[in-house]
Amino acid sequence: MRKAILLAMGAALFLAGCGPQTKEAPGIPVTPRWKGPAYRLVFDTKPAKPNPVGVTLPGIQFTANPDALEKRATLVVRYDSSGVKSNSLVINQIILAPFDISGTGGALSTDTIDIADKGLAHLFTTYCIKGKVKVSVLLARSSLNPNAGDGEIDDKRLSDWLSADVLFKNTHPGCKP
Repeated sequence: MRKAILLAMGAALFLAGCGPQTKEAPGIPVTPRWKGPAYRLVFDTKPAKPNPVGVTLPGIQFTANPDALEKRATLVVRYDSSGVKSNSLVINQIILAPFDISGTGGALSTDTIDIADKGLAHLFTTYCIKGKVKVSVLLARSSLNPNAGDGEIDDKRLSDWLSADVLFKNTHPGCKP
């Protein structure tokens, strides 16, 4: 009889421990160390060296999430094309070829910035743009299609958009002052 009572009590205690458990984990809640996109961009504060093509983007520095580093990336450059008067399709962005990127911090190479400057100068000359132009830059995955639309750019972006005003002196003879 004693064995039966002890067995019943043991079973009751065992089953009591198998009841509904709390859904919260005990202890301190863990928050992610890095919030937002994997990379953060800032423009360099020192003045950019004037570029002979007529437009100069400031240097671009980056900080990366150490848990989400990329080996290659691409730069997307957009400009405000709202002032362009054209009856045809207006191209308002440049997607550079992929380039190597490493480390948790640094700056994009001057070669990368020069290529972006040349592309912008070509577009600004084509559309007879002069003066101050709002430009935005973004880092994206290297697999981004060179003709990507907004949806693909958003899907493959590594940073938020960063904006600045740049000055362009259009010397093209076909553009009216």
